[in-house]
Amino acid sequence: MTDYPTLPTDFVYGVATAAYQIEGAVDADGRGPSIWDTFCAEPGRIHNGETGAIACDHYRRYREDVALMKDLGIDSYRFSIAWPRIQPTGAGKPNTRGLDFYDRLVDALVEAGISPAVTLYHWDLPQALQDRGGWENRDTALRLADYARIVAERLGDRVGLWMPVNEPVVATMFGHAVGTHAPGKELGLGALPVAHHMLLGHGLATRALRAAGASRIGIAANHQPTRPADDTPQDRDAADYFDTLINWLFADPILLGRYPDDLITAMMPGPVADDLAVISTPLDWYGINYYQPTLVGAAGTATDDSPVLEGAALPAGLPFEMRRITGVPETDFGWAILPDGLHEMLTTFRKRYGANLPPLYITESGCSFHDHVDAHGQVDDRNRIDYHDGHLRAVARAIADGVDVRGYFAWSLLDNFEWAAGYSEQFGLVHVDYDTQTRTPKESFHWFRDLIADARVRGDRIGRARA
Repeated sequence: MTDYPTLPTDFVYGVATAAYQIEGAVDADGRGPSIWDTFCAEPGRIHNGETGAIACDHYRRYREDVALMKDLGIDSYRFSIAWPRIQPTGAGKPNTRGLDFYDRLVDALVEAGISPAVTLYHWDLPQALQDRGGWENRDTALRLADYARIVAERLGDRVGLWMPVNEPVVATMFGHAVGTHAPGKELGLGALPVAHHMLLGHGLATRALRAAGASRIGIAANHQPTRPADDTPQDRDAADYFDTLINWLFADPILLGRYPDDLITAMMPGPVADDLAVISTPLDWYGINYYQPTLVGAAGTATDDSPVLEGAALPAGLPFEMRRITGVPETDFGWAILPDGLHEMLTTFRKRYGANLPPLYITESGCSFHDHVDAHGQVDDRNRIDYHDGHLRAVARAIADGVDVRGYFAWSLLDNFEWAAGYSEQFGLVHVDYDTQTRTPKESFHWFRDLIADARVRGDRIGRARA
């Protein structure tokens, strides 16, 4: 008998995707261009010049993908809605053909016994809004709220979880501070107003969803424990600085109604106090996306034993640098595999926020390994099984330590377009041949299916015993 992680009987198992990474069909049914369409068209931006124009062709093959999810046995599917499909220019009357697609998808999920979990903004801002200033413009936050209302009025009766925004830290840092993601801005610390407007948009969208009758609203926020490279005052200060920028700059306003530092507060566009009251609109739950911890040292103090993390672009002039974590397993993307970091992040949230912390979900966790379909039509990805097994066990330990964690969404259902890395990285439980669009469930898919089935058997037994 396989020894699976033991989690509560009502624990939610899911998988996650994002619209631009899987849908393709970028010109179909009235969809407008997004900042990622524009960014991908700029030479040198994306690995091999690849784009999301076709991706996994999910827009046309969604029924096949829902059938895979039904076979997997998941409780919930987290996906994002492409804002440019709903409002091609980011404002005004909705595009009914775009809404119709998500209506069909949601109906197919419900029919398969899968609860839809909807992300409204997973980075694909309509290009027309970017042309008017994008997230540097306060008006974009208001437009997100209008868009949220439109979607909720159409889908709200069937959606189980709502996330107005995905990973505002990544959209701020990579998209606006260093320029490695769309829209390719290099503002350095001048990107802080982007973070504020995105958080404001989240708060306004939360209120718009509730006004439209939606419930069970949260966020999918990327968080990573920060560790000093050495036990020196310089490295500890550098790690604290990084921790504030990457984690607490985004979580504190939502959960405490304030920024973690007076200097940060002073750099934000106003009216900051009024905006924080909106940003901290109470949530029903909070989602953590976790991949790896970060090792941080004081700028300019790296050594051969503590090397700078290759490819970690940061704005110039910051007092810290990211270091490579050595002596631990890595994914083929070069990310450290440390399930204990997830346990640490969960328990840190409980200690930091106490009674202000709503129930938690792991809204993303996953790993890229360069898989292939063998001569027998199989994909042996034991390393991915080990990854999810270890991270689910970390969640179980956190629950045992008193953290209220309700579910885990594996990133991702399908191999897909991995942003600036193009199609070079593979996070999926299902292999995708992009030439033929053939889907091949990997060994990790079968393991995850068996884990879920085992959990349900345990739940049935406990339920019968209690009855």
